[in-house]
Amino acid sequence: MEKSKVYFIKEITPENIVKIYEALGKKLTGRVAVKLHSGEKGNQNYIRPEMVKKIVEYVNGTVVECNTAYDGARDTTEKHKELMKEHGWTEYFDVDIMDAEGEDKILEIPNGRVIKKNYVGKNIDNYDSMLVLSHFKGHPMGGYGGALKQLSIGVASGKGKRYIHCVGKENGSFEDMFRVDQLKFLEAMADSASSVTEKFNGNIVYINVMCNMSVDCDCCSPAEDPCMEDIGILASLDPVAIDQACIDLVKNSNDPGREHLLERIDSKHGTHTIDSASALGMGTKEYEIINI
Repeated sequence: MEKSKVYFIKEITPENIVKIYEALGKKLTGRVAVKLHSGEKGNQNYIRPEMVKKIVEYVNGTVVECNTAYDGARDTTEKHKELMKEHGWTEYFDVDIMDAEGEDKILEIPNGRVIKKNYVGKNIDNYDSMLVLSHFKGHPMGGYGGALKQLSIGVASGKGKRYIHCVGKENGSFEDMFRVDQLKFLEAMADSASSVTEKFNGNIVYINVMCNMSVDCDCCSPAEDPCMEDIGILASLDPVAIDQACIDLVKNSNDPGREHLLERIDSKHGTHTIDSASALGMGTKEYEIINI
């Protein structure tokens, strides 16, 4: 398979996020969903609206989110809307909680290795293309969070998140989410991510921002403080390649904090998600970095 192109800019600025998007040469058209992590209440590491304001405006996008599967400030639509306001998202952007009301949409996954369907917010049908704007960092269950997690757990509805975590068990409990086979969970994430790429049929762009890199996700309240210095911005049309490139940048860093982050990734077998997504044909781990 031909190597995928992954663009890289070291300096993290709102303007450079637009610049790296332009470098891809892929224009998102129609109604554009911008999937990002809006941050749990009390989290200190999530990327703030001011950092992404220029790119959201540039693509004329709508910020989209979905409710969570755990107790917190985002597990109901009412609380989630209030937090989106508190975090400043509604001040700058149109915001759509895609599973706010009504029945979920089911995306079929005929070639899924663990799950054969994915529950997502029905409002996903309102969009023609998607900008997956991910904050790359660690994650207490997935090992790391990047483009693939944003496609899977991020786009899934509250019900869908629990379904993925419970590796396809219908009506699984909160406790069930933490008692599953880890590798099967990661494979279920890859399965669900593939259904979203199929849905948009190539009309997706991926941008990963490597800043505030904690071992914890933006869903943690509070999260552990970042353990590494910021690395930069990456962009690609391949979700497998961009996540692999981020992993490699951490591994090849001289930052002493990298060991802490890599321990989290390795202990949770985080790169198995990348391997699984590659096996599903979502992309390739072979890439070339293009510095801008």
